[in-house]
Amino acid sequence: MKNRMRTKHIAAILAAAIGISGVLAGCGNSGSRPTDAAAEQRAASEMNTGEQEETSTPEQEESSSEEEIVNTSMNPALAMRVAPEDEYYIFDLSENVTRTHVYYQNRYGIELAGDLYVAKDADLSRKYPALVIGPPFGGVKEQGPGVYANQLAQRGFVVLAFDPSYHGYSGGQPRLVGSTDIYAEDFSAGVDYLGLLDYVDREQIGAIGICGSGGFALSAAAQDSRIKAVAASVMYDISSMGNSATGEARARQLEELSRQRWVDAENGFPQFRNNYPDAPVDQVPAEMTGNNAEFYSFYATKRGWHPNALAGVTTTSMLSLMNFPSLSHINEIAPRPILFIVGENAHSAAFSETAYEAAGEPKEIYVVPDAIHIDLYDDVEKIPFDKLEDFFRTALEA
Repeated sequence: MKNRMRTKHIAAILAAAIGISGVLAGCGNSGSRPTDAAAEQRAASEMNTGEQEETSTPEQEESSSEEEIVNTSMNPALAMRVAPEDEYYIFDLSENVTRTHVYYQNRYGIELAGDLYVAKDADLSRKYPALVIGPPFGGVKEQGPGVYANQLAQRGFVVLAFDPSYHGYSGGQPRLVGSTDIYAEDFSAGVDYLGLLDYVDREQIGAIGICGSGGFALSAAAQDSRIKAVAASVMYDISSMGNSATGEARARQLEELSRQRWVDAENGFPQFRNNYPDAPVDQVPAEMTGNNAEFYSFYATKRGWHPNALAGVTTTSMLSLMNFPSLSHINEIAPRPILFIVGENAHSAAFSETAYEAAGEPKEIYVVPDAIHIDLYDDVEKIPFDKLEDFFRTALEA
């Protein structure tokens, strides 16, 4: 009975988070709107990029050359570069940390855009433990991942925050395509990159997934033994959407999504929905309530708004998210340790509880007092960095 109730709870909150109406009966983000994607998809593919930042080490120069200019219209798999004056982060970089834009490919040939965080006083003749951090579903590296990376770099970790394929500044066309397999692969691609740095100990690499990336980080660890430990912070298992409906309800969803593929094919571009405004707002609309209001208070306001995080995924991406579960092999991560971080008042706690039950030992759930879901995106007073440092130092040095 407890598991059935938890499944219903997960189905309800997942639909609100994804913000795609019509996929689940009666579900969807009230702030969502269908978008004519033609102009935005074409603009993304035609974007000419600016110069990259100067790098601080020879290894980074291989990925970031100051003179290199990349035109993504020639190769849509390439990541987009951003000029320094156009950068936008929701937090201030510590004066004790360097942040460098880096670019590297996943096994599908998609070039990912990442930010590498290293303490300024790091001795690059030594080897350090490293972490790769993925964003909430629909989020980008300039939000939560950067907040985590900025803090953990000060604690002696080399940290890579990245934009998933098809999102943010990473490559891939059409934009906003979602895939449980590719999202997991992006973590492994980050391990590839980190493990080739001379100052990283490739036997001491861990992963952190925030919200939706929590499930994808666990999925990556289940198939990639190079990931020695995983922390899932306020995890959402996005792929559990596939288990939230059965029988006729699931058949209706698949029929609707299958017909949408005809529409996309006829239009020449996929439909997606913008969940958040083109510029940050000061407050949540009075008529918006529940989880929608909570997410809106982060993604739509100055607290967490980012121009690359206005939507989730294309509508037909739900076919992949429904059909390919992320956590089928979570028990195979053992004996590598897993840390689940949940907020005491977080609506997403059921995802971590379910995954915890399925995972093998060693595993732990750490509850942050008086914290809601989005608090653990960016609130450095509530994100348990002491716990994260202790967990990864113990796990990676074992």
